[in-house]
Amino acid sequence: MLMIRLQRVGRINDPSYRIVVIEHTESTKSGSFLERVGTYNPRTKQRTLVEDRIKYWLSVGAKATGTVHNMLVSAGIVSGKKMNVLPKKTVPKKDLPAQAGEATTEAPPAAEAAPAQEEAKAEISVEEKTAA
Repeated sequence: MLMIRLQRVGRINDPSYRIVVIEHTESTKSGSFLERVGTYNPRTKQRTLVEDRIKYWLSVGAKATGTVHNMLVSAGIVSGKKMNVLPKKTVPKKDLPAQAGEATTEAPPAAEAAPAQEEAKAEISVEEKTAA
């Protein structure tokens, strides 16, 4: 499957991107893209898109990545809604009041059992000493 995706070029701390058509199994750093259909500079927000070639590749069956899709929607090349490309936020689970109450009742019996076990061990060691 063909993908229209961003390929990072430029120096360290000075990114710029090519918008390329590439096979989805290929790495963007491999350099074996089929066609360059635009550029994007995130510092100046300048982008150049070859509209007719992008429409051609989309008609052939190429899929745009989320970021490129949003860029094409904002440029008016593709109609539709933008997609959320940020990772989903996981909300920490909060204990319900009933579960919190159960957790507090379980802790004291375990704490009471520990001294009893220590006393049993102490008695055994005392009996072993007296037997010897």
